[in-house]
Amino acid sequence: MPQLYTEQNFEKEVLQSSVPVLVHFRADWCVPCQKFAPIINEMEANALGKYKVGSVDVDKSRELIKRYNVNTIPTIIIFKNGRSAAQITGAVSREDLCHMMLND
Repeated sequence: MPQLYTEQNFEKEVLQSSVPVLVHFRADWCVPCQKFAPIINEMEANALGKYKVGSVDVDKSRELIKRYNVNTIPTIIIFKNGRSAAQITGAVSREDLCHMMLND
C-alpha cells in the first residue's frame, strides 16, 4: 500500500526526495479513485527505488489540495526535484504513468 503523504510529511517525503515521486490525490469515498488504486499499487510494487509512490487524502490535507490546485479527484501529480513536473486529472494507464515517471 502506498505511503500516505500529509501536510506534516509532504516537504520531506515529496519535495526533498532524491527520486521522482508520484502523488495520488484521492478520497476513500471516491469510486474512480478506488478503481484506479490497483494501478497505483502496481506502480509502487514496481518502483524498485527508481521513484516513490504515495497518496494524499484530500479530506485530510486541505492545504495541499489548495497549494497544488487539485479540484477533481483522482489527480496524479509527479514531482521531480521538488517541483510539480506533470499533473493528470482522472484515471490514466499504467504505461502512461511509467512513461511520465521515468522520462523528463
